[in-house]
Amino acid sequence: MTTTTGDVEEKQAPSGPLSRALRSAARAIVDYALPPRCPGCGVIVGDDRQFCLTCWASLEFLDGPACSHCSIPLPAALPGGPIACGACLASPPPFDGAPAVVAYGPVARTVALRLKYGRRTGRARLMARLMARRLAALGDTANMLIIPVPLHRWRLWSRGFNQAALVADELARTSGAPRDHHLLHRVKSTASLRGKGRRERERIVAGAFALAADAKARAAGRHIILVDDVHASGATLRAAAKVLRRSGAARVSALTWARVVPEALMTSNIFDFASLDSDMSDQMMTG
Repeated sequence: MTTTTGDVEEKQAPSGPLSRALRSAARAIVDYALPPRCPGCGVIVGDDRQFCLTCWASLEFLDGPACSHCSIPLPAALPGGPIACGACLASPPPFDGAPAVVAYGPVARTVALRLKYGRRTGRARLMARLMARRLAALGDTANMLIIPVPLHRWRLWSRGFNQAALVADELARTSGAPRDHHLLHRVKSTASLRGKGRRERERIVAGAFALAADAKARAAGRHIILVDDVHASGATLRAAAKVLRRSGAARVSALTWARVVPEALMTSNIFDFASLDSDMSDQMMTG
């Protein structure tokens, strides 16, 4: 039996005691030959897409007080409702909130880079599973429209896939919210943001995105969820959200797997976190 959801055709596996037994036996054989491994460090674990205790304990989940606009963690919650960080007060972003699951660190970095450059596409399902709770907290999924941050066609052809689109597909599958890969286009191939200052990054991504011709008919009144893997400088998300605001959407929010937090931006850190937007050079991947 085949069902169609959006532009994705899904085939339903046969059910029944015999088919379940066959699947269980096949799974046991696969697990024996290729045992599940931790997506963070590679040690053998009990199930697919499961972290070992060490890697799980090292993840810093962003559940505490945070800026209501960009989700940068704040020292403490204040009475009186949502609060904004100084940067967002000075220059409000064009999205209504940008939650992320974890702070960007060694394990979160490994997961993101192995998906993006190591072609470990199963990492998209892991990320989406942990992002689903944050998605539900953004409101009614029935009124949402999930939009992945698009790649330029040259980058897409060279990489072979868009990691944000894989995560968006998994989020749509688990939440039931519709997604649209073609509402937003990347019309300009941009240089790497690595090592650039804020104004330079914004100049680079300016004009990089455009709406589809019928975007207003598809997005009017919707709550658009802009999905990406890492929220670093925010230049790419801001540029994309600014364009999506013109689609007639009721709201535009961003949702990512990992968020670079201020502590990670210390100059002593060996990574240039400002380079980790979707525009990051492919040469950054070293394993």
